Amino acid sequence: MALAHTILTVLSEKPASGYDISKQFEETVVCYWKATQQQIYRELGKMEQQGWVCCQVVPQLGKPDRKVYAITETGRQELSRWSAEPTWPTPIREDLLVRVLGGPYGSRTQLLEEVQRRRAIHGQQLASYQEHEAEVLAHAALPLQEQFRYLTLRRGILYEQEWIRWCDEVIAFLDAQPPGC
Repeated sequence: MALAHTILTVLSEKPASGYDISKQFEETVVCYWKATQQQIYRELGKMEQQGWVCCQVVPQLGKPDRKVYAITETGRQELSRWSAEPTWPTPIREDLLVRVLGGPYGSRTQLLEEVQRRRAIHGQQLASYQEHEAEVLAHAALPLQEQFRYLTLRRGILYEQEWIRWCDEVIAFLDAQPPGC
């Protein structure tokens, strides 16, 4: 998935500044896509050159002018074209998996500590997602856009739950090993 297509999807809902897009990434897209503000602004410049977005400069008192981006018809066509393409699973590149694979050759204590640390990180992220889920579910009837956004949040929740389950499995395995292994 290209960053540009993620931005086009965000802009399909409503025009936004680069800062607003960055906040949207932090609040809803973080489950499956990460980008810095610098990456977003750089991508918006490229997208504007391609005609996928247009920019309106909004003057502000006492602040720098605000650039508000909107998706163009060309951008909608590109998003539609991209949406019709098949998707493929993203290859996993995970340092912790390599460390577990190398478990017999390193310190079991260090590996155990690292898996416990990672479990805690995934637990914190899960708690954050579940807090957001509770806020979403507190609304009686979600608009269609929010229902789709909720589906991506659910994927983030399931992802974190699976990490925690796997970490627990590794921790139990390491704890069951005889000393000195």
